[in-house]
Amino acid sequence: MKTLIKDVYVVRPDGTTPLTNIMLDGEKITAIGDVPEAFRPAKVIDGRNHLATPGFVNAHTHASMTLLRSYADDMALMDWLENKIWPVEAKMNEEDIYWGAMLAMVEMVRSGTTTFVDMYGPYMNRVADAAADAGIRGVLSRGIIGVAPDGEQKLAENVALYQDYHGANNGKISVMFGPHAPYTCPPEFLKKVAAAAQRLGAGIHIHMHETRTEVENSLKQYGKRPFAWVAETGLFDGELNLAAHCVHLDDEDIAIMKKHKIAVAHNPGSNMKLASGVAPVPRLLKEGIVTALGTDGTSSNNNLDMLEEVNLAAMLHKVNEYDPLAVPAFEALKMGTEYGAQAVGIDGLGRLEAGCKADITLWNMNSPAWFPRNNLVSLLVYAANSSSVDTVICGGQVIMEKNELKTLDEERICYEAQRCADRLTK
Repeated sequence: MKTLIKDVYVVRPDGTTPLTNIMLDGEKITAIGDVPEAFRPAKVIDGRNHLATPGFVNAHTHASMTLLRSYADDMALMDWLENKIWPVEAKMNEEDIYWGAMLAMVEMVRSGTTTFVDMYGPYMNRVADAAADAGIRGVLSRGIIGVAPDGEQKLAENVALYQDYHGANNGKISVMFGPHAPYTCPPEFLKKVAAAAQRLGAGIHIHMHETRTEVENSLKQYGKRPFAWVAETGLFDGELNLAAHCVHLDDEDIAIMKKHKIAVAHNPGSNMKLASGVAPVPRLLKEGIVTALGTDGTSSNNNLDMLEEVNLAAMLHKVNEYDPLAVPAFEALKMGTEYGAQAVGIDGLGRLEAGCKADITLWNMNSPAWFPRNNLVSLLVYAANSSSVDTVICGGQVIMEKNELKTLDEERICYEAQRCADRLTK
């Protein structure tokens, strides 16, 4: 179906925001500019007083963790994981995973996210189902804890997930391998993960260097920092590698990341809440390392609002570096869109130009935060919030229009999520 978004301000790849038109044909943007006579749209969206941006790419999250929002807060990472999160996660069943993911879908669509990169436990097929039901893109991996008694089974489940779902839902679902972290996956186990992923041609999604303690314990146990010994297992020898967090890095770590083209999913909100530290994002960007943004899970953030992460990325590094130019507004926006697409290897995503995927968020600028309109990108990053999201399109499909969800029953989803959470946490 051909769609015309008419008279809309468009954030172009160079950061300009001209008032123009966007023409869609099926899943792609066919043109941006004047509408030719021959273009006959089946649907016209009035873009007046709206800003069009690429849909956000949430480059690291745990979608079904919505069921644990507000369950365990104000705790250190390992205390939080070992004493609160892992015990309740062990009780989750297939239904919990689905409804937790569906609650995440509502939150992500309402805040302008059209692609999410997810790592979680069993029943990831149900997260794929939820993404398909919502109509958004999911890059999924089965979280694999190698030290667990069923570590081999978890790896087998990731293999099955790849074989059954990679490329599903007309390519909107893709699959990576999700070894949880160096402190839960010993070297010999990571070699098995590497072999399985590389045999299938799958990418790797792993937590790396999230806390000082993780690095210190690695030095005690292996005599090396995590990036050094993980690289020696061959885990990063494939074409696509995504490392979440990367807070505590030295020159050797960064050299390894550059050598293996490891992209970073920066999670400023979660890192701040868990007091993990501040990732060296300005340096990563200068070094040419693809640096995307993620929310992490809603038990450590506690929301899936990617505009908030864009704002935090722009603000946190200014104060940390004592440099107002550390991460400018447009660079932060690209971290939440274009760089996220690069981090997971999806071509033609995260940019608004002809030939790209029609993943678009329209922001309603009819509110005080959007005046005066000196610089629309600045207003989006520093003044607006996700309540301005008006319309969301993914692969040419309108999944929310004028704040009305088209694919999701919000009332039922909230009810079912509460029902599942009550059983798990009470």
